[in-house]
Amino acid sequence: MREIDEIYTQCPFYGARRILAALKKEGQLLNIKKIRRLVKLMGIEAIYPKPGLSKRDKVHEIYPYLLKNLTINQPNQVWATDITYIPMSRGFLYLVAIIDVCSRFILGYCLSNSLSGHFCMDCLQSALKNWGKPAILNSDQGSQFTSNNFAQILKNESIKISMDSKGRALDNIFIERFWRTLKYEYIYLTAFENGLEPEKGLNGFVQFYNYGRKHQSLGYLTPANVYLDKKQPALKSTKHQTNDHALVSR
Repeated sequence: MREIDEIYTQCPFYGARRILAALKKEGQLLNIKKIRRLVKLMGIEAIYPKPGLSKRDKVHEIYPYLLKNLTINQPNQVWATDITYIPMSRGFLYLVAIIDVCSRFILGYCLSNSLSGHFCMDCLQSALKNWGKPAILNSDQGSQFTSNNFAQILKNESIKISMDSKGRALDNIFIERFWRTLKYEYIYLTAFENGLEPEKGLNGFVQFYNYGRKHQSLGYLTPANVYLDKKQPALKSTKHQTNDHALVSR
């Protein structure tokens, strides 16, 4: 699954067959059934227009995409959120994060060993508590974000809900770029032995990304320079424990 994740991060438009072909070039003796099973377990799918393969819950309401032709030039104008897979030496975790689109500032993240929606709601509530609220929050159509409980948090705060169109690679591009940076500059260089190790390491990387890593697209300023305008508080930390999964959010 780690090798699949590296291939998918490099080429998110690859489906199971192309991933299988890439693995075979590396000498892996696998079959398409196993690749499809692992891709489903990881919660990923190729980015391209296709019918009926979205991971959304058909019972949940789907909201329109609101960012088309929108000029985003203010912090807290638009936040974006997404989930990615984090490989470890033994097992794996899921990571959700929220980013301020204008500044690229990471407002919070949360780790979980399951894809239930609770860790996404915890991450959202923590970000709202620590950083205020956006005018719009954009996500994909995953069931964690289309759930009534997640949507109700946004509605209670009068936040407009925006969702990517199915198969759209660029709708949520800013957080996809963060995933790529996180994985190539940290995750793939670190062999996590258990679910406790990513907690401290991820916090350190996010602090560096927010306060130390200069972005060419921001005029070589850090996300904190743009988002906080010289005010740089540390990310606040909260821990969550549930019956079915352990969560760590910031």
